[in-house]
Amino acid sequence: MRAVLGWPRLQLAFKAALAAGLAWTLALGIPGAANEYPYYAPVGALLSLYPTVAGSVKTAAQTLAGLMLGVGLAWLLMLWAEPSALSVGLLVCLGVLLAGLPRLGTGKDWVPTAALFVLLVGGPDAGDYSTGYLIQTAVGAAVGITVNFLVFPPLHFNAAATELERLRQDLADQLDQMTAALVEPWPPEHRDWSGRSEDLALVASEVRRAAQHAAQSGKGNPPRHLHPHDLDGDYRRLRLLEHIVFHVRDMTEVLSAVVWGGHLRIPPSLVDPLADAMAAVSAAVRGLDGDDAQQQLAEAADKHRELMRELDRLASVENPAAAVGSLAVSLGRILASLAGSTRGAGDGRE
Repeated sequence: MRAVLGWPRLQLAFKAALAAGLAWTLALGIPGAANEYPYYAPVGALLSLYPTVAGSVKTAAQTLAGLMLGVGLAWLLMLWAEPSALSVGLLVCLGVLLAGLPRLGTGKDWVPTAALFVLLVGGPDAGDYSTGYLIQTAVGAAVGITVNFLVFPPLHFNAAATELERLRQDLADQLDQMTAALVEPWPPEHRDWSGRSEDLALVASEVRRAAQHAAQSGKGNPPRHLHPHDLDGDYRRLRLLEHIVFHVRDMTEVLSAVVWGGHLRIPPSLVDPLADAMAAVSAAVRGLDGDDAQQQLAEAADKHRELMRELDRLASVENPAAAVGSLAVSLGRILASLAGSTRGAGDGRE
């Protein structure tokens, strides 16, 4: 039951229903011309309901700006033209052009729509209609913002943390699968890992959107102070994982070229050291927030040094393997990023 009640879509639906009902009730009590058009109040409430409080304010402001532009455009046209095919076409043309104004956001679609409503629905009563349209929509938008502010104000901190954890696990899994591919008979039986480069990039972009959504959800949100969360820490972790994604994708392409391309190779003497280093780096990525993070990082650094020593030894007797050198550099950069995240800025020569 807690999971159902905590479902963001259910909460948004409940708030939308509450806001629409309250807006309708208030609309019926507004005197003057606006009283003839109470149905626009629930519409305004729906338009202002957004998954975040700050988003609700922004959406409502953009929508009202679009409505006012549309109403104004219709009034200008009505000064010299009656409704006709020509005037309707001209109105839509001008409305669509105005909708291209920068920063109009969600309000852009309402410029031609509001203009048509005033011209065709308002007709002879365009003055009263325009007044009622704008007032009732504004009342509904205000109700929607208030409800979103007071009832279940949405915070999406947990979603961002979950997405960050998902990306970290995906990176570790990719490194583990590449390690397994190194040590099994070639060509490897499992090759799913070779096609996951774009998937990692897609997950990283989804994580960035989740982090941005979490930051947006905290703006103007009263419970924000009751649920302390280090958003700057989320962004630091995101930048670290994005850096690792870049290198893991590069490693995926290099190892795929070794296995199936035919123009790169890994000397047999380097297979085990490379596999050990990749497995250790994977463990360090997976255990980044664990109690043994420093120990795992140190072990990964030791394995990487062993790989580099073996690569140097091989270089003294024959041409070193370019593929292994590329993979070793990527592993080293991942380790440098992990070390920087656990101890802060240090000497770049370390």
